[in-house]
Amino acid sequence: MFRLSLASIGMMLMLLLSACATPAEADPNAPVVSPTEGTAETPAQVNPYQPLESDAALQRGEVFIDSTELLILESYPVQINLVLQGNLPTPCHQLRIVANQPDENNHILVEVYSVVDAEQVCIQMLETFEVTYSLGSFPSGNYTVLVNGEVAGTFDS
Repeated sequence: MFRLSLASIGMMLMLLLSACATPAEADPNAPVVSPTEGTAETPAQVNPYQPLESDAALQRGEVFIDSTELLILESYPVQINLVLQGNLPTPCHQLRIVANQPDENNHILVEVYSVVDAEQVCIQMLETFEVTYSLGSFPSGNYTVLVNGEVAGTFDS
């Protein structure tokens, strides 16, 4: 007869559960990388935080931004990344980021907010996030990045 020990059963369960694990690429907090020319990436792959059509059915919420930082990548053309750290009101809130093109004063306005299904029952606790968001590259000039109306930093391109 075949007998399974408790350790054998535990090992089989671990193997089964590890097969169901989410891959690292699906992490919503993973850094966003700008697509290179000629790739067939969809906008959601380039910016997983972009507003969606389905957001119209959701309630808009706030985010609590603790810190912002601009990263200037050593590339040609120069690429600018915005690093955001903060909290969402609950784990059910989804992060949204909209970066506008520079205005006549070379101000880049970035709007950061959340959306949530108001009917969904959710634990009331803050959900931390750290996001690296690609702003892209810009023509020569001095630029100021504003996140929700607050200066996040300046850079020369």
